[in-house]
Amino acid sequence: MKKRILAALVASAAVLSLAGCNTNNNSNSGANNSNSNSNSSSSNTGDSSSNGGDNSTPAGDDFVVDKKKPQLIDTGIKPSDSEGKVINIYAWNDEFKKMFEKYYKVPDGYTVKWTINPSENGVYQQKLDDALLNQDKAAADDKIDIFLAEADYILKYVDSDYTKNIADIGFSNASTIYSYTADACTDSNGVQKGMSFQCCPAGLIYRRSIAKEVIGSDDPAAVQEALSSWDKFDEVASKAKDMGYYMTGSFAATYRTFSNNTEGKWVDADGNVTVDPAIKNWIKQTKDYMDKGYTTEAGIWEDGNNIHQFKDGKVLCYFGPAWYYNFSMGNIKDQKKDADGNVIDETYGERNTVGDWGLCVGPQSYFWGGTWLLAGAQTDNPEIVADIFNAFQSNEKILKQMVEIDSQFVNNSAVNDSYATKSDFGNEILGNQNDWAIFANGAKDISLKNATGYDQLLNEKLQDNLKDYFKGTVDLDTAWGNYVKTINEAYTELKLPEKLTLD
Repeated sequence: MKKRILAALVASAAVLSLAGCNTNNNSNSGANNSNSNSNSSSSNTGDSSSNGGDNSTPAGDDFVVDKKKPQLIDTGIKPSDSEGKVINIYAWNDEFKKMFEKYYKVPDGYTVKWTINPSENGVYQQKLDDALLNQDKAAADDKIDIFLAEADYILKYVDSDYTKNIADIGFSNASTIYSYTADACTDSNGVQKGMSFQCCPAGLIYRRSIAKEVIGSDDPAAVQEALSSWDKFDEVASKAKDMGYYMTGSFAATYRTFSNNTEGKWVDADGNVTVDPAIKNWIKQTKDYMDKGYTTEAGIWEDGNNIHQFKDGKVLCYFGPAWYYNFSMGNIKDQKKDADGNVIDETYGERNTVGDWGLCVGPQSYFWGGTWLLAGAQTDNPEIVADIFNAFQSNEKILKQMVEIDSQFVNNSAVNDSYATKSDFGNEILGNQNDWAIFANGAKDISLKNATGYDQLLNEKLQDNLKDYFKGTVDLDTAWGNYVKTINEAYTELKLPEKLTLD
């Protein structure tokens, strides 16, 4: 078993050097449901020791979130003498690191060492795989205690000997978590290897001023009614085109909505690849939209798409979870920045569209992204790992700060539901609309029952290889042939159809 897993990790490093990871650090990444800039352009390792003291909040005190002064929360853990003194955490950006350092009081005498590598071109996974393969040789204080993973590739690590059964360290799920977040980090034998601090239900983000022209209203309920099915979506797209607007700003804008609503898995137990009807519907819709000029040929993270988020933009609809508009659409504020991308003028510029956006469910509920914390199999800090997991799952003082300060949709239904009913809890970007009211319902329906360990490459390369078909520069057979070649070079064990039929 161990030899097979070793081979899988080594092979995955080769695959990642070819495929990379489209979860750009300026984007989701996966799962970046945060207002803070978590761009990591290079590998870095840093230390952060416990800095508790005056701003820590003892358990039991009445607690009110102070957005200007985040508070460290002392969980009260008293680690035994057997625990190591260094907590090693691997990640691809500093999103979780920032929240960890703002809200979690590290026990006195312990140090946290962060190893952060960018996700671009598969660097993070390659570095992580190298470290995991060398855990037997690593000194106790160098062994990985926690590492982060995304939904698209998490099964690679969950189904390996390099992650630990979290029941063995005394951790169990709270009743308030969203069930799919536990499913995502549970291996093929039913063993759970980690937890998630966030949930990423997604929706349709629309431009209010354009919606008033095209739909006749910018009210979320009215827009939802007009876009509640793909047939209605297509009708509005035609009308938007006639009025000089694009329905979406990227040919891939709707992909996640379709791919999250498949009937079956990409890959069966024998390695056979099946293109689900939902994926075929996306291909047909996208080809139609490109031919008719309803969308652009830009990728989701490309300027051709993002430029339409400013005041003179012509795009009606974007798709994404809270991290998308809070983080990836941050440029809509049009603030002045230095060469490194740091804001040097908090004032909103003339092109800003803050408040000119709204949110509704759209044609189908779906999710996008998420970040999981996995327990390293050889951790020498099991008690602290369990405490960290529990803190970011159940500690309401931490979770409420994550919601109010970082705009994180946390993995706790009770906390999220409490914000969903608040009349004074609104998002500035969305014209003070309460986005939690929409996401709290959608989160309960998320499922990962059709996930496989191959999904990342299959999803990303389908979009890449079919783009020329959408543009009309090659026919479908040629584009599909290029896709099959790309996948077979990465995963020789997979068997793909020689020809793609869309009927």
